[in-house]
Amino acid sequence: MEFSAIKTRFAPSPTGLLHLGNVRTALFNYLLSANLGGQFLLRLEDTDAVRGDDKYAEALQVDLRWLGLNWHEGPGVGGEHGPYAQSERSGIYTDYFNQLIETGDAYPCFCSEHELKLSRKAQAAAGKPPRYSGKCRGLSPDEVVSYFAEGKPATLRFRVPADRTIEFDDRVRGPQRFASDDIGDFIIRRSDHTPAFFFSNAVDDALMKVTLVVRGEDHITNTPRQLMLLDSLGLAPPQYAHIALVVGQDGAPLSKRNGSQTVQELRERGYLPEAVINYLARLGHTYESNDFLAPAALASQFDVARLNRAPARFDLKQLLHWQREAVARADDDTLWKWMNSVAIADTHVSTLVPANKSTSFVQAIRENIETPADAFLWAANLFTDSGVYDHSAREAIQAAGPEFFQQARALMADASEFRDYSKKLAEMTGNKGKALFMPLRAAISGEHDQRHAVESRWHDGPQMGSLWQLLDSAMIRRRLELAHAIASES
Repeated sequence: MEFSAIKTRFAPSPTGLLHLGNVRTALFNYLLSANLGGQFLLRLEDTDAVRGDDKYAEALQVDLRWLGLNWHEGPGVGGEHGPYAQSERSGIYTDYFNQLIETGDAYPCFCSEHELKLSRKAQAAAGKPPRYSGKCRGLSPDEVVSYFAEGKPATLRFRVPADRTIEFDDRVRGPQRFASDDIGDFIIRRSDHTPAFFFSNAVDDALMKVTLVVRGEDHITNTPRQLMLLDSLGLAPPQYAHIALVVGQDGAPLSKRNGSQTVQELRERGYLPEAVINYLARLGHTYESNDFLAPAALASQFDVARLNRAPARFDLKQLLHWQREAVARADDDTLWKWMNSVAIADTHVSTLVPANKSTSFVQAIRENIETPADAFLWAANLFTDSGVYDHSAREAIQAAGPEFFQQARALMADASEFRDYSKKLAEMTGNKGKALFMPLRAAISGEHDQRHAVESRWHDGPQMGSLWQLLDSAMIRRRLELAHAIASES
């Protein structure tokens, strides 16, 4: 396969399950590469041995594949720039650390965390931005040897050059300028000899030939540091596009507290991947069309120029909108498998719906469901003789009155097609429109309407003709008898 020059990447730290904010970054990188026929790379930034876990690395790959964000280069796929887990690249980093040490662009720092904390506190009290004081910057070679001989732990700091202006053209935010004098010498290797983010992230982007880095705007101040590093190492930097962060309805950064969910949670609740990517692709990016788009169309219309600078506000209502759109467009077989992808109380929809009724069931309820749990509720209501009616159904039944259901039962003797049955019932009772169909639907399905709590949105329920064909006459007759009993209650 031939690719264009563009290569984007997603480089998560596998320290937890993949949340919506992170996966949106992955999606944007994927769509940009797909738009231009480029490559999408996955790299695991797992140098934090304390927090990292192999199970999270596996989980995020499952999540990305479920969403259709398949990478061309990375774990499980391979490529010419591996390994693709930073925990396996220590030898590469050592070579570049040594290069910086030899050129004098990096030096050991023996300052303790306590000393650094006191320094930051003093700077804050003086109204200055926190930055490294440079205490170890001027240590002599003899002092360095002495401290190492004493067994003092040391980090490695990059020596930021003085009086330099670092400039880059951000693909979202335009020209950016930073003064090196505002940036203190920063740590590139921790005291345990693991690389810091500034270092390994920048080096790997360069070595893996990444051409465009799309990441959150909270990283924009990291960029001048990484550009200085790459310049000192003689490595070519990528371009950068810093996207607005995702916030909750309260305006605070998206977190579990204000609505953030993991991809795994969404999958387990029955969200369809097409729904998730249709929503996330619009979360901070503008499309000309508000129509539901297939992945290829989402990619073909994705453009850096359409990325917004303002924070993107997460809205569960919008996610549910795209879920309904995805359900509406799925074929019957896909929906049947989806309905059975989640067990409710250890029971699947397929155990309730007769095998010869599966397609008819899907077609009858598809416009009235958002999740497999909704499908399970309809299956339980329609195919179990529980006699349970929700509150709104009981109200609709009682409003129609016992006489209505007495006549409805009587007509069942020679009922065939629902159209003929409903026409005769309308003539006998004088009920028409909603006054006719709502009590019948309530009696047969056990529900009057379904309320979606997020939107307070009411659905009338499946078409009566579909329900009539779905249930056998004995079940319908039994439901009408139960409804007559309910309508007769004082």
